[in-house]
Amino acid sequence: MKLYHYPGKDKWQEIVERPVIDSSALYLQVKLILDEVKQEGDMAVRKFTKQFDGAELDDFSVNDEEIKNASALMPEKLKKAIQTAAKNIRTFHQHQLNKPGTIETMPGISCWQKNVAIQKVGLYIPGGTAPLFSTILMLGIPAQIAGCKEIILCSPPGKNGKLHPAILFAAQLAGITQIFKVGGVQAIAAMAYGTATIPKVYKVFGPGNQYVTCAKQIVQQDGIAIDMPAGPSEVCVLADETANASFIAADLLSQAEHGPDSQVMLVCTSAIIVENVIAEVSRQLDKLPRKETAAKALENSKIILVKTISEAIDLVNEYAPEHLIISCNDDEVIASKISNAGSVFLGNYSPESVGDYASGTNHVLPTNGFAKSYSGVSIDSFVKKITYQKLTQEGLHEISDAVVTMAEAEGLHAHANAVKVRMGE
Repeated sequence: MKLYHYPGKDKWQEIVERPVIDSSALYLQVKLILDEVKQEGDMAVRKFTKQFDGAELDDFSVNDEEIKNASALMPEKLKKAIQTAAKNIRTFHQHQLNKPGTIETMPGISCWQKNVAIQKVGLYIPGGTAPLFSTILMLGIPAQIAGCKEIILCSPPGKNGKLHPAILFAAQLAGITQIFKVGGVQAIAAMAYGTATIPKVYKVFGPGNQYVTCAKQIVQQDGIAIDMPAGPSEVCVLADETANASFIAADLLSQAEHGPDSQVMLVCTSAIIVENVIAEVSRQLDKLPRKETAAKALENSKIILVKTISEAIDLVNEYAPEHLIISCNDDEVIASKISNAGSVFLGNYSPESVGDYASGTNHVLPTNGFAKSYSGVSIDSFVKKITYQKLTQEGLHEISDAVVTMAEAEGLHAHANAVKVRMGE
């Protein structure tokens, strides 16, 4: 990890940079795959599944027997853990449902809003280096609560051509309607454009590597909605002298093990804590099964020693992390000053991993600084909000002068006339 000692603001842009590859080369690679799937459909999907995942598949669909058998292949302890997480996620997201009432803005003018579920949604579930079955709960449960009729899931198969049993178990629990053994850019293309096997959806959800993120951004240009540009995972820990260095190191490594393009950051006001964290990271890293992956991510990662909490807050807001852990004495006061973050974890006993799995909040969050303008996934992500208005004759009379005056001032006389004819003018 790169260490910065009391950097000036002129260094901040360098500090908040994320690890990236050549974007022009990335775009061209991704676009070629998207275009081929768009033109060749299932044939191209088969080709890229063999090329990138090492699996030769005649049929991408997961059948009922595979789903049924998945439960028998799983340890009871894991099934209970997934069920606990699903319960908490369902409880948290259920409370996001709202039924807005009717508002009378003027006598005789009633306005209201209605939430309408997006009918067809596609969920991308990463599975290359680890089967992220938890993401199915984070996406499928809100989609089900929102009332989406078709919930399509795509996830990369292993070389044996199968999905991890936990993915199938979680999918059944979350109300997924169709499951396909397809990953990467080809999965995004298939859901965006449709193939003979995989239905076209109206909106694509899910995190992924830079290739998947790029693919989502490109299909968005073709009119397919996406949740957000959710790329490689990241965490920032904001710490003072009251923090626990062992806890911080564990939190940093928990994100570093996601992938070599992940990034972790520590912003700290205590030199002693920084020194202890560096030692703890080295000690804990040696014990990790995914040590090589985490070590690669640490090469992209940074520790910043700052003088004051105020400066730390400003730097964190500039970084706009996907996950922010506040390991400080006045964690709630500090949290009230955070304006840019995907999800915030308060205190020494709120590890980011609980949000990844089971506390109930959603772990599909904006990365790469997009937390400045995007929210994480919620029920609102799966619905459209349609507005309505109904005017009585008296209500139209009350507002007619304002509408006619504004329309004529804009030179839109037909707009004005639509009111005038109703007023008998």
